[in-house]
Amino acid sequence: MEFLQHLIDFVLHIDRHLVDLCAMYGMWIYAILFLIVFCETGLVVTPFLPGDSLLFAIGSLAAIGAMHVEYAIPLLLCAVLAGDNTNYWIGRKIGPKVFSQEKSRFFNKEHLERTHRFYDRHGRITVILARFLPIIRTFAPFVAGIGRMAYQTFLLFSIIGALLWVNLFVFIGYFLGNIPFIKQNFSIVVIALVLIPGIPALIEFVRLLLERRNKSKNPQANR
Repeated sequence: MEFLQHLIDFVLHIDRHLVDLCAMYGMWIYAILFLIVFCETGLVVTPFLPGDSLLFAIGSLAAIGAMHVEYAIPLLLCAVLAGDNTNYWIGRKIGPKVFSQEKSRFFNKEHLERTHRFYDRHGRITVILARFLPIIRTFAPFVAGIGRMAYQTFLLFSIIGALLWVNLFVFIGYFLGNIPFIKQNFSIVVIALVLIPGIPALIEFVRLLLERRNKSKNPQANR
């Protein structure tokens, strides 16, 4: 519980924490940022780490000279791509083993084949759009690997998504992060950055639940 409280405090006041970290670790702050972004994108078990808000805070600190945007952006891009590739290959290597059970409720061949078909049809745009959705961006490369999306295609659209995501949020922070109203209400801005991108995903999730519920009530509609 204490860890969760510290995590929430770090995310909501990430601008102040970054200033303290910069003062404590100097240039090593870039290695810390690399590790955070790599874990947020590369490890399925750490989707709770800050992403959009972290990039925004980096941009706002770079605008006042506390960080160097010319160092931060290339490093963040490397962290994102390293995380995406790690996640993809974990999914690709363990996916067939995890989904090998015919009778499993959650992990079965039917789910694997459905995932594969989905990424065949929509994989390219999914890799890019998922980059802007908290939590989902952590799982998207893993699922792409499970679905055996062609690696060359995944890599290309992962690069495009990373370039768009990192540059967009860092430069939004750079140009807008030090506006007095935003600085005074930084916690609200952080919450908005976390919640607003997830609204389309939430709507789609609810739609799928309702669709599945309707199919279960009307099984003859699937025949």
